[in-house]
Amino acid sequence: MTDKTMRYTDQERDTLRNAAMGAMMLVSKSDPGIMSTIKEMFAGSKALRSASPDMQEIFKGSGGMPKMPKGSPADMESNVMSMLQQSQQILSKNPQDLQNFRNTIMSACDQVAKAQGGVSDNEMSMINKIRSSLGS
Repeated sequence: MTDKTMRYTDQERDTLRNAAMGAMMLVSKSDPGIMSTIKEMFAGSKALRSASPDMQEIFKGSGGMPKMPKGSPADMESNVMSMLQQSQQILSKNPQDLQNFRNTIMSACDQVAKAQGGVSDNEMSMINKIRSSLGS
C-alpha cells in the first residue's frame, strides 16, 4: 500500500471501489442486454485498469469482490448515487484524488456506454446523473 492510499481506511476504499463499480453497472443496466452487459463491464474494467497507479491502489479496496447494490432499479440507483456522494466526502481531504476519481469514473462510464454500438439516450441520461452526483 502506498502512502497515498494509507490516507484512506479499508472501509473508505471499499466505498470508493463499490461506487466505481456501481456507477458502471448503472450505465450498463440503463440499456439492457446480456451480451452488451458483458462487453460493457469489460470496457469499464479496462478503463479502471488504465487509471493512475494511485487510483488503482485505492480501487483494490480491502480485497475480495466489490459489493453490488441490490433491490429494485430505483433502489440500486439510489444506493450507488449515495456511495458516489460518500466518495466525494471521503476524497474531499485530497482535491487531487477527488479530481482523479471523478475523471476515472466518468471515463469508465463513457467506455461502458460506447462498448456496444454507441451511446443510447438512456445511457446518456444515467451518465448525466452520475456526473451530477460527482459534482462534475
